[in-house]
Amino acid sequence: MKHTLTLATITLACCAAGAHAQERDDIEADRPDFVESTRMVGKGRVQLETSLLFEREREREGEGRKRTLSTPTLLRIGLAEALELRVETEGRMIRHSREEGRRVTETGYGDTALGLSWHALDPAGPLPSVGVHLAAELDSGSRAFRGEGVRPSLRVAAEWELPNEVKLGVMPGIGVEREEGGRYRYGIFGIVAEKEFGERLRGLVELALPRIARAKHGGTEASFDVGAAYLLSKDVQLDAMLSRGLNSRSPDIAFTIGLSIRR
Repeated sequence: MKHTLTLATITLACCAAGAHAQERDDIEADRPDFVESTRMVGKGRVQLETSLLFEREREREGEGRKRTLSTPTLLRIGLAEALELRVETEGRMIRHSREEGRRVTETGYGDTALGLSWHALDPAGPLPSVGVHLAAELDSGSRAFRGEGVRPSLRVAAEWELPNEVKLGVMPGIGVEREEGGRYRYGIFGIVAEKEFGERLRGLVELALPRIARAKHGGTEASFDVGAAYLLSKDVQLDAMLSRGLNSRSPDIAFTIGLSIRR
């Protein structure tokens, strides 16, 4: 009788674990936070993450504020369970600014970046899951928004699962930018804490430094972000985030709302 109960208990436990794993096979988008996910979309799967982004920043000359509306979009294609191809762009862009007292409007498209992401390590005890993200941004956009040449970047994301449905993510990285005087390197860093509220809703707070550079190269950009994501289904996510710039080189305010779909 004891053996029968033990076997039944093990069977029920395994079924429950399998059901839980299946229930938790939800879409995991890189949105809306800056820190990348360590989880790949999976072999043969395609995930589209698109959004609307509004940014307001102070003009360098102190003449009014610059306002930019864009549609950042990321396409993720699963080449293997631990490897994916990524195509990313700022999308359609509209920027309002002032020059010599006149209001100027610029429209066009942002540059496109091609990249690969690799799930390098699964979590093991105190060790985090790790993802490696390599990308190259191409000078492919409209003249008003185009960068100089090919600009590569490398980011390494690490995620820890903490008690009470909390997850901590950290992402250091390095990038190369081009300007008239040549190339220069800049640092990348982000740290995010996420909290799940039930099976569909999660909130996050984040410190993002997408560019850590010397003053002669434009200086460091930094923001404090607060956001949330809601699962409409296991394959569809709706999200939003508000960002506050922490210095004069960062947008004063940014707000984004996005939609992610997995097939």
